[in-house]
Amino acid sequence: MADKVPPSDALVPSLSLVSEPELPESLAVSGEESQSRSMNRVPRFWFLLLLACFASGGRIYAWSQPHLAITKAALAVLPGWQRELLGESATRLGEDYCLIPDHVFTDRANAKFAVMEGRPKDVYLLTLHLPSNQEENLEVLRYFVGKAVGALVAKNVEDAARYMGTVCHQLEDYGSPSHTMPGDNQFTLLQQFLPPPEEMKDQLLHGPVESAELNLSIAGYAPRLLGTSVEEASWRLLHRLHEAIVNARSTTVPIIQALYAQDTKTVESNQLKAASVDATVVADALYTIIALGAGEAGKADGSTLSGMPLGGLIPIEAANLYFPQTQFFSSPYWGYPRGGSILAEGKRATPLKLRVDENGTAVERVFSNGISAGMGRSLTFPLPKDVYGKFKVFAGLHSELGSEGKVEFTVQGDGRVLANAVVSGADVARLLECDLEGVSQLQLSLKSAGGDGKKNYAVWADPVLFKR
Repeated sequence: MADKVPPSDALVPSLSLVSEPELPESLAVSGEESQSRSMNRVPRFWFLLLLACFASGGRIYAWSQPHLAITKAALAVLPGWQRELLGESATRLGEDYCLIPDHVFTDRANAKFAVMEGRPKDVYLLTLHLPSNQEENLEVLRYFVGKAVGALVAKNVEDAARYMGTVCHQLEDYGSPSHTMPGDNQFTLLQQFLPPPEEMKDQLLHGPVESAELNLSIAGYAPRLLGTSVEEASWRLLHRLHEAIVNARSTTVPIIQALYAQDTKTVESNQLKAASVDATVVADALYTIIALGAGEAGKADGSTLSGMPLGGLIPIEAANLYFPQTQFFSSPYWGYPRGGSILAEGKRATPLKLRVDENGTAVERVFSNGISAGMGRSLTFPLPKDVYGKFKVFAGLHSELGSEGKVEFTVQGDGRVLANAVVSGADVARLLECDLEGVSQLQLSLKSAGGDGKKNYAVWADPVLFKR
């Protein structure tokens, strides 16, 4: 396949690692870490929490109505042939099946569509509600996307809709403002930073943050094909989902502050901001699942699938989509990896610039797809199986900031060195090309090679995964 890659802004936004998603102008809107895998092993706190949810009709601890609104908004923008294929199942998907994971103890007939065959004791699968690590999140997404596609291939549209409901639920919960704080799903820690007014000091905030009656539309949004196989689609869907999580995080504090101030309008506007992005992610997922299941993926617009820019992806070192301080580096400055820019002296964002060789002449180029990182820290990216066959990247020092630096760049696949280069500030950037046959994890590492450590402004420029 040709090494032609679409502009990186057509895919996942940039790494700092993910920027806030931009919705199309035509889009009209009116109006936790996993502690356990099995309900049989869920701590007493979670069990009592779930009982409280069921006793209250599900309003307190679930998106509830927003689940329905988001799923229906996503269904509404699917092409006509897909809505026709779903038929009456589309109605049940939007009014019932998207809630299956919340109703596993009350809707026994459909509970099996939210259970993984290899984990039968996980009746209430927490990963369908609260984000875990990337590998776990991807495993669950891949399983239920695969089941939905398989049911469609078997012409069992009703079961496919049930599995799609489970996929929708996972996506919608991850993008919910009330599911944004790792390990603090009830915001008890956050309340120490944002003390509530007297009348709310004893109230758990999870329910109020997400409780809503949304009038939601994403009219004008064109769903995107995420892959031509379940492996590729699930992997891209995970990274698409990261956008929704980061977007939802941007709404959580404004919602809580508005709740304290009894500002209903601001609460609703931020809930809609989260739900709108969720709906676009759900639309992409449904569109892709149906295209794969109907054997139409090859006919859909897959122009963005030939290559995947790495600069907008979040590595597993950013375990909860941010870098903990244990992942900070001290050279060339105290900080963490960034996408699309580099920090001069750790303070000022500067475009990624490298000197590259063009027909024997050193030319300065600015890169929008790229990663700036520091010495002694690695960035690890899990890869989908049998999808990408080649990786290319320019490795060099920033043409203005790194003139006196010297860095060893290493690309590894599953711990095996795939490419390596030592580059000084006086050198042009090196183009590294790697074969990814059989590689499940790609790792980028940097090490000082003897120059001025404070000038080691290293740049991974235009890192791209190419399909087989």
